[in-house]
Amino acid sequence: MAEPSGSADAIIEVRGLAKVFPVRRGVVLRRTVGQVQAVDDVSLTLRRGRTLGLVGESGSGKSTLARMLVGVERPTRGQVLVDGRDVSTMSRAARRRLRRRVQMVFQDPYTSLNPRMSVGEIVGEPFRIHPDAVPKGGRDRAVKELLELVGLDPAHVHRYPHQFSGGQRQRIGIARALAVKPQVLVCDEPVSALDVSVQAQILNLLRSLQAEFNLTYVFISHDLSVMRQICSRIAVMYLGHVVELGDSEQIFERPRHPYTAALIAAVPRVSENGHRRERVVVGGDVPSAVDPPSGCVFHPRCPRFHEGHCDVVEPILEPAPGDSSHVAACHYPLENSA
Repeated sequence: MAEPSGSADAIIEVRGLAKVFPVRRGVVLRRTVGQVQAVDDVSLTLRRGRTLGLVGESGSGKSTLARMLVGVERPTRGQVLVDGRDVSTMSRAARRRLRRRVQMVFQDPYTSLNPRMSVGEIVGEPFRIHPDAVPKGGRDRAVKELLELVGLDPAHVHRYPHQFSGGQRQRIGIARALAVKPQVLVCDEPVSALDVSVQAQILNLLRSLQAEFNLTYVFISHDLSVMRQICSRIAVMYLGHVVELGDSEQIFERPRHPYTAALIAAVPRVSENGHRRERVVVGGDVPSAVDPPSGCVFHPRCPRFHEGHCDVVEPILEPAPGDSSHVAACHYPLENSA
């Protein structure tokens, strides 16, 4: 089951998306000896002006899914629809125009900026790639306005990245992403490399930009405390699968999948009624995506594992009782963990 599709406010729809990477061996012949199922049958709807969070451990497929959304990776199967149009069937010119609408903010502000380019050149680079996007006031004026928009001094336009702090560099990356006036920003762990105090500043900036320009975000993180601050809807990923999907409040107050509950239990907090939640603890490591488990991919680590069922039958996303917007892929979901 997927989210309801076809809504008027849906800007991007993902249908049955999958990405397989070949595993090759050998220096000369490079024989294919296996494959990695990085993303497997993911369906999502990204709505205008809202923030969809993708959360999960390393290797869950979050970044691969993000790269398919911005067109860096092409899906092995499935569709990415932008305003109802399949990206894979677009002409090269149409895909180029699409990249103006969907931009990316990268994780590491230290490596995502070219150290040989000035800040003005970095922020203005999208205008070189998309010359028709240059505002009437001219490129230089637009660059200074973008720097001011993200809280940087326009007078520093000739400085280089090494002359800025980590938080300032991330602001530069955000300014660059905003240059061509996108509708969607895909933020791949944009605050994970920053100090906690600086994280709050960048999150506040992203919220204010979203309110001012009606931006839509895809926000990737492994930090649930950050997710709760900024996301309106959250998809929990494990080994390429979406195992739970719901509004932020639903996910945090009533998690249904044991993996989601374990992630939340790792974040110290007290529930609203003053009682601590029952901790759901999982052991072991994430299995290899080259040889994923049969049945439910989470069953080797699941405390609710039932032999002969969980290891045989793959669960599908099913709605919570009385709430079709909250779905989980679990044969034995948690009924009430609040």
